Amino acid sequence: MKRLLIVDVSARIIFHTTWVGSLYMLFAGHNRPGGGFVGGLVAGAAIALRFVAGGIGDVRGLTRLRPWTILGSGLAIAAVTALVPIVLGDPVLTSGVWDVDVPLLGTVKTTSALAFDIGVYVAVVGLVFMVFEAFGDNPPEELTEAES
Repeated sequence: MKRLLIVDVSARIIFHTTWVGSLYMLFAGHNRPGGGFVGGLVAGAAIALRFVAGGIGDVRGLTRLRPWTILGSGLAIAAVTALVPIVLGDPVLTSGVWDVDVPLLGTVKTTSALAFDIGVYVAVVGLVFMVFEAFGDNPPEELTEAES
């Protein structure tokens, strides 16, 4: 496969910028519209950009984890966050709020909705990795020879 230098360099620069933007959407979205799903979709767009520039090898090189492990971890985080309120006697997805004193930042307000959004974000990113793993690779050689 012939690769273009300008596409490779541009994709690497845009990839990191897009990833930071997706993290901003994740953390800013729990107080405004957006959050985990939209941030995960933007991260998925960054992964798609790497696929366009470098193929499945570049996508596989982004993480050591298998796609289904990432997806399952995100689902587990979201499910646990959603079900913990039941154990505490509250309805499903009841949000808790905590004020945390961070030395350099001062008091930071965090909610359990952020943990749920992180789970959704990780699940969406895992799903994008699974899609590229399933459909992004060339078919095995024996299939292409048998079709000829």
